[in-house]
Amino acid sequence: DDKEGVAQFVARNPELSRVAIDGSTVVGVAMCGHDGRRGHIYHLAIDPAYRRYGLGKRLVQECLDGLRRVGVIRAIILVADNNLRGAEFWKRAGWEDIPGAVAMGIDV
Repeated sequence: DDKEGVAQFVARNPELSRVAIDGSTVVGVAMCGHDGRRGHIYHLAIDPAYRRYGLGKRLVQECLDGLRRVGVIRAIILVADNNLRGAEFWKRAGWEDIPGAVAMGIDV
């Protein structure tokens, strides 16, 4: 994503995404939004030096709290099938596979 695309996303989903900063350094980001019905966490990235301290879990919880405030009751994520570390993180946080669902997409 370029800066313009991120800015548009944040403008459409105010107060939902989160950034973690240590001093003047960005160490974590969670991009969160919704379509009016379902919430989505699109990206979660934590600087490797800051992993395993609960930062990712905290950013995700803040996103979920924000979604709850705007009336969203279910959130969805997509995890790449080769991202085993990511899948473990999400499962430890209580996320579950969606039975019968297959992720699909198309360029427009």
